[in-house]
Amino acid sequence: MTGRSPAPGAGAGLPVLITGCSSGIGRACALRLHRAGHAVYATARRPETLDELAGLSIRTLALDVTDEESMATAVAKVEAAHGAVGALVNSAGYAMSGCIEEASMAEVREQFETNVYGLVRLSQLVLPAMRAHGGGTIVNISSIFGRYAVPGSGFYNATKHAVEALSDSLRNEVADFGVRVVLVEPGPVRTTRFGATYVANLRPVSRTYETFRRESAEYFEAIYTGSRRTLAGTFAIQSDDVARRVAKVVAKGARGSRPRARYPVGLLAHSTIALRRLAPDALFDHLFVRRLFPVPRGPRPRKQGDHR
Repeated sequence: MTGRSPAPGAGAGLPVLITGCSSGIGRACALRLHRAGHAVYATARRPETLDELAGLSIRTLALDVTDEESMATAVAKVEAAHGAVGALVNSAGYAMSGCIEEASMAEVREQFETNVYGLVRLSQLVLPAMRAHGGGTIVNISSIFGRYAVPGSGFYNATKHAVEALSDSLRNEVADFGVRVVLVEPGPVRTTRFGATYVANLRPVSRTYETFRRESAEYFEAIYTGSRRTLAGTFAIQSDDVARRVAKVVAKGARGSRPRARYPVGLLAHSTIALRRLAPDALFDHLFVRRLFPVPRGPRPRKQGDHR
């Protein structure tokens, strides 16, 4: 780090830019990092959803991760005040649900635009100043579904797989410039708006997957609302559990320490990621995916000699 400018906010609170702060994990991160003394810039596509945070003296900005001008303007405002973004927390995102066969390609593109391309573009925008100041931290909110995938969530899971791969590549591209790239991988998080969006997206398309859609809606509604007892719901975590981990990662960056590449959050995250790593695909599918998640059920194959 010799000969480089000190990281913005070194020795004090960092300027932290957070996306997706209207609810859920992003909002929890804004609150926790603000309490930790950082100069938090909480952002959302609709700034009026941030009024409560603004009332707590948290800086708020309009930022739409699907709009280039919106992203560039938000980053420029933080850099004008601090020289560089000290930490970027990419939290904005939503879950597209439904079977791959039935998906609208327009909806698929929108899913990747929000969950992947916006994250990439914001990282591109903050990196020049981070490098010039000799440091910074990029925290990408991934998911256990960045490590494996389940029926009915293929495109959302694919975006999280993409975030994992991009983070692995970027981590090594910018490490020698003092920039840290960290993945936070929560298990199921009891966030009402996120869950409501997921369930609402399971709308009828054809009769082929009708039963599966109904079972999936009931299953995920139970996880996100606690309406009935399920294994995933029992071990679901809260948004602040994720925010606590993000705050620790940002604190490490402020001290100049190097955090780990990945931080699973919650018992299910740790256990299922370990199982995925150790179990062959067929065993993982049989023991975990097809037993714990709803799966489409096709017609039973006829037995030999059955001509009915």
